[in-house]
Amino acid sequence: MKKPAAAESPSASELIDGRIAELGDWRGQTLARMRQLIRQALPEVVEEWKWMGTPVWSQDGILCTGESYKAVVKLTFAKGAALQDPAKLFNASLDGNTRRAIDIRQGEEIDAEDFKALIQEAAALNAAGKKAKPGRAH
Repeated sequence: MKKPAAAESPSASELIDGRIAELGDWRGQTLARMRQLIRQALPEVVEEWKWMGTPVWSQDGILCTGESYKAVVKLTFAKGAALQDPAKLFNASLDGNTRRAIDIRQGEEIDAEDFKALIQEAAALNAAGKKAKPGRAH
């Protein structure tokens, strides 16, 4: 006898849609805009839902996460310290050895082209790291 199919759980993209709608204010609008810019910069980006409710964008590894707090939308780049960031978008988590973040406050707007360039640089860094890893010995 066949068991009834379990209800399919929502995809990461659907969960991110839900988070944006749930926020319902400037934070939701900001997260939606940054998500759109990520998708424009990297059409093949993978959306994930990790750590009990954090939107994550990946390509050959994590690029960045998108968290929302009362006063900021925070985009944390997993390998941000290794990125050039010529437009000086990073304004948070500057003391760490690995991560860097962009805190966006209500009324602030990040330059679209500068942000897309940063996302593309993060993807290139991930791709280079993936290619540089030695294969296992047989």
